[in-house]
Amino acid sequence: MRPRFEVADVLQRLGNNIECMGLNSWQLRTLSALRMCRTAQLGGHIDSCDSCGTMQLSYNSCRNRHCPKCQGHLKERWMEARMAELLPTTYFHVVFTVPNPLNALAINNPSLFYNLLFDAAWQTIHAFANQKNLLPGMISILHTWGQNLSLHPHLHCIVPGGGISSTGKWNNIRKDGKFLFPVHAMSKVFRGKFLAVLKNLKLLNQKEIADLYANPWIVYAKRPFAGTRSVVEYLGRYTHKIAISNHRITEVDDSSVVFSYKDYRSEGGKKHMRISHEEFTRRFAQHILPKRFVRIRHYGFLSSTWKRKKLKALQSELRVNEYINQKSNSVHKKCPCCKTGNLITILVFDRRGPPDTVFGRASSTVACNC
Repeated sequence: MRPRFEVADVLQRLGNNIECMGLNSWQLRTLSALRMCRTAQLGGHIDSCDSCGTMQLSYNSCRNRHCPKCQGHLKERWMEARMAELLPTTYFHVVFTVPNPLNALAINNPSLFYNLLFDAAWQTIHAFANQKNLLPGMISILHTWGQNLSLHPHLHCIVPGGGISSTGKWNNIRKDGKFLFPVHAMSKVFRGKFLAVLKNLKLLNQKEIADLYANPWIVYAKRPFAGTRSVVEYLGRYTHKIAISNHRITEVDDSSVVFSYKDYRSEGGKKHMRISHEEFTRRFAQHILPKRFVRIRHYGFLSSTWKRKKLKALQSELRVNEYINQKSNSVHKKCPCCKTGNLITILVFDRRGPPDTVFGRASSTVACNC
C-alpha cells in the first residue's frame, strides 16, 4: 500500500525555510531531489498498453540513493547479481560499531571517518584470516542511523566462512562451519586499527584516545545462515535501506512529524516520536552521504577484480550449479488493466506537462474496456 505520508511532505511544509538550517549545498541539493521526486517538476512520460490500449501517465523519479521511493528496483537488481556469486559454504553476518563519542568526527569529516570504518573492518577480518593463511571475502554496507534517526555509524558485513589459500584452493575456516572468529578479539583488533589512524592523523588528543581505548568496542557476529540463498535474501534488507522509510511516518501536520521506531532498550517495543519539521530534516540530512561516496563495498575474493578473473573457476571447482535468473529482464511494465500487455512509452514531456489533447485537464489515465 502507498504510504499516507512521505519524507517529501515534510520538505514541502518547510519550503524555503530549509535554506536557513545551516545545511551544506550537497544536502540541500539531495533534499530538493527528494521533494520533487515523482512530481510534475521532474517531467514524466505517457505509456500505452500494446494489448488493450490503456494509457497511463507517470512522473519521473529522482533516482537519488537517499530517496525512500527509488530503491526497490535497485535492490532487486543487486540481489540477483549476488545470487550468481554464492559459494557452498557458511556465511556470517558481522556488525562493526563505533562508540558515540566519535559521532562529532563523523559529522565534521564524514568521508574520512566512513572510509576509516570500512578500512578498519576489512583489516580486522583480513588479519584473522591471514593467521590461517587464507584470503577472506567480505561485503560491507554502511548504515549511519539508529531507529530514532540519530547518528549511529556501523557496518553490516557478510563474511563467508572460508577463504583462498596461497595455492589458489578453497579452504573452510572451520570444518563444522559454526564459528568465524572470536568476537572479543575482533573487537580489540578493530579498535586498535581504527584508533591508530586517528592518533597518527592527530584528530583526537591523548585523553580522548585513552578514553576510547578504555571502553570496549562492539563487534557482533550472528550465527551462520540456514542456507546460501538465504544470505542474499537477508542482505537485501540492508543494501538499499535509507534512514527512514515513508511507511514509518504516521503523521505530518503544520508544525511537526510523528514517526514510529523500535526501542531496543525496551526489548524492541514499537513507539512513536513527535519532532518539528526542522529537527526531522536535520536528523535526516546528517545521513546524506558525501557525493560519490561508495556505501556498499566488496573485499578480498568477493572484490570485482578477483571475481572477474577467478570466480567462475572457483565455482566450477566447488561444483556450484550456474544460477539462472528466473525473473524477467524485460524493460516494459505489465499493464495494470489487462495484466497481459506491456506498457510502451509513447510520449515524454518536461515540467510543462503533457499536451491537453492526450488526457484532458481532469484525468491522468484513459482506461481500457477490459
